[in-house]
Amino acid sequence: MKIATWNVNSVRTRAALVADFLAREQPDLLLMQEIKCEAHQFPGDVFEAAGYRAAIVGQKSYNGVAVLSREAVDIRERALPGEAEGSASRYIEVELRDLIVGNLYLPNGNSGGDEGFRAKLDWMGKLHDHAAGLLDADRDFMLAGDYNVCPTDADYAKGALAATDALVRPESRAAFRALIWLGLTDALRALQPTETLYTFWDYQAGAWQRDRGLRIDHALVSPRVSERLESVVVAKGERDKVQPSDHVPVVVVIGG
Repeated sequence: MKIATWNVNSVRTRAALVADFLAREQPDLLLMQEIKCEAHQFPGDVFEAAGYRAAIVGQKSYNGVAVLSREAVDIRERALPGEAEGSASRYIEVELRDLIVGNLYLPNGNSGGDEGFRAKLDWMGKLHDHAAGLLDADRDFMLAGDYNVCPTDADYAKGALAATDALVRPESRAAFRALIWLGLTDALRALQPTETLYTFWDYQAGAWQRDRGLRIDHALVSPRVSERLESVVVAKGERDKVQPSDHVPVVVVIGG
């Protein structure tokens, strides 16, 4: 099974790029974050022409997540358990062939002062509790998307972020580690433990041209799924397209 995650930073703006990616990569699932539109505005016809159906949790102008699939999926959740449905449009969870896949757009945490950062940590706590519940139920799953966390110093270019940035603050990293300590595996680092790989380059200050990137898009997988990992590829070339997203896809292939 091939699953890709991509913060597209406005699906209506990037619809042609997404369609091209689908035609080239043929993922079974594409998890998209920051679609920045309500469901009725979603360019589903573009993706239907490519053979994909959509499950959408949208919001006007901000946030929003969607899953494109070639096969029918069961929609399990339209909000992170513990959150009111429609409150932030940051989570959707589907099931395909006995694999549960959560598509998430974690709060950035840099806006709203201390309250905004507490909201980020609270959201991560709810994600931790949900993952623990899935493990207790002995389910196979992946939680993938834009985590807005650089887990280690190796996950961002030197000077790209201040030490006080919410993406690298000790509390954010501790919350990410808590997910790993449950027994989850960072799919990319499992197969490429030391490579310098980024998934985001800001539009400002020549970040792309200077390779001042961040690795903030992750796929965390449960124990049995980690044993089936075949490849994890960062599709860096998408960042060099005309009118690209500031994020690029991460493509995970699971065997068996």
